[in-house]
Amino acid sequence: MTGSAPQQNHAQTVEQRIQDGASGIASWTVRDAVIDFARRVGMTSIFANPGSTELPMFRDFPTDFRYVLGLQEAVVVGMADGYAQATGNAALINLHSAAGVGNAMGNIFTAFRNRTPLVVTAGQQARSILPFDPFLAATQATELPKPYVKWSIEPARAQDVPLAIARAYAIAMQEPRGPVFVSIPADDWDQPAERVPDREVAHVMRPDPAMLERIGAVLDACERPAFVVGGAVDRADAAAEVVRLAERHRARVYVAPMTGRCSFPETHRLFAGFLPAMRERIVELLGAHDAIFAIGAPAFTYHVEGKGPHVPPGAQLCQLIDDPAVASWTPQGIAAVGNVRLGVLDLLARAAPKEREFPAPRAVPPRALPPAQGERMSVAFALQTLAEVRDPDGIVVEEAPSSRPVMQTYLPISRAGTFLTMDSGGLGYGMPAAVGVALARPGERVIALIGDGSSMYSIQAIWSAVQMQLPITFVILNNTRYAALQDFAPVFGFAPHEPVQGTDLPGLDFVTIAAGMGCAGERVDEAAKLAGVLRDALAAADVKQGPTLVEVVVA
Repeated sequence: MTGSAPQQNHAQTVEQRIQDGASGIASWTVRDAVIDFARRVGMTSIFANPGSTELPMFRDFPTDFRYVLGLQEAVVVGMADGYAQATGNAALINLHSAAGVGNAMGNIFTAFRNRTPLVVTAGQQARSILPFDPFLAATQATELPKPYVKWSIEPARAQDVPLAIARAYAIAMQEPRGPVFVSIPADDWDQPAERVPDREVAHVMRPDPAMLERIGAVLDACERPAFVVGGAVDRADAAAEVVRLAERHRARVYVAPMTGRCSFPETHRLFAGFLPAMRERIVELLGAHDAIFAIGAPAFTYHVEGKGPHVPPGAQLCQLIDDPAVASWTPQGIAAVGNVRLGVLDLLARAAPKEREFPAPRAVPPRALPPAQGERMSVAFALQTLAEVRDPDGIVVEEAPSSRPVMQTYLPISRAGTFLTMDSGGLGYGMPAAVGVALARPGERVIALIGDGSSMYSIQAIWSAVQMQLPITFVILNNTRYAALQDFAPVFGFAPHEPVQGTDLPGLDFVTIAAGMGCAGERVDEAAKLAGVLRDALAAADVKQGPTLVEVVVA
């Protein structure tokens, strides 16, 4: 739409304001300066749910911008998160004052854990009535999203808003990336302001060469190295370089616990599997290695209390991470802090190490069998079938926590940039994130693999996908329960088969729910029909026909 007549008129209006400002007649408004800056840095999609205190931002809305409507604020942030991760650039969000930010906090927390660059703005009541505690005002607005934003501000003056947005963008994009927050009073938008000057800010830092030299020496000297990769590898676009480094050192490669992206091809001969978030099991699985190199990952993320060493006795731990806070709590070893890709490139620039043999490849898992007559199909069979019919280069966005270990076995991801899930463990991210990814990757098919319980946190995302005719196939694994909690209960002392209150989810009909938002769907409870239904759904989910939903009833 760039260059259309309305946009030209808007540009002419701005140009006239510049000329008038030089003559002392008038100047840009805050709105003009913010829109101009957002355009220059590529934040031309605004993810939002409207409220009264935000309306002044959108008057005379430029035609080269896109307003992406979510029906609830958690959906808004989830869509922006998926979009920002798929584009590699910060996404611009507009929320309603206190209540809207409150609704969004679950996915702001997830964005913080995902290290997703988001510029979150929220409306505030007019400055002139703030002393009177007005309706819809946000009390201590900057404190509300903390500590899960990197920076938070309500500018002291209206004319400071554009510079605050510019600073917010720079902070969001600086590694480790993450969300930032700017509260903007409703009467600021029409106030005079100056254009934000052109400037460039470096967003990455090269790791210390001396520390990389020490890590390289450890890798060269060891006999049985292991790499543990995390999401920062994919965020830094370093997966290909990590593959080269692993092949050079003949290192087995594990995925760090709770990793939200694919940073190493799971079909590669050096791939060794996924580490659980349990200290003792991590040490057991890494026990055969004398050097462990965590690349773009914490060492390590735990979910339950553990005891004993953090790494196998006698093993050396090294780390390359973009987040100094993570490096600060790594329990032992040596850590280099900085951009992961630059660090790996520096390690690749070293002289080749001694020759080692490739370790034996990981065992191929047995095929999942179809169910016996009268029984529900297993999650393993459902995901094995999905793997067989999907394009392996397609994008999978997952939020089915209880099915994740099975997915990691039967739905391998072979290419970086084609898998997303949440690093936080908070629900309500996956469905809207799939919408954001599809919006960022026009024409590419996206599969949203979602649990039945997870889907109900942000199922309004289907409506947004329908309105924008996005090529998404929503696959709902319906086991009629919060299975992750039931499976986890024994860790907290529940007896086998003891009921866990509040975990049963009977009576949900996802095909009917989807139809109510304009999305075609089909329910599958017979294993023999699944492959055909999935093929049809994937074929239908193109740009013209929009999203589809498949509800798969599993054991």
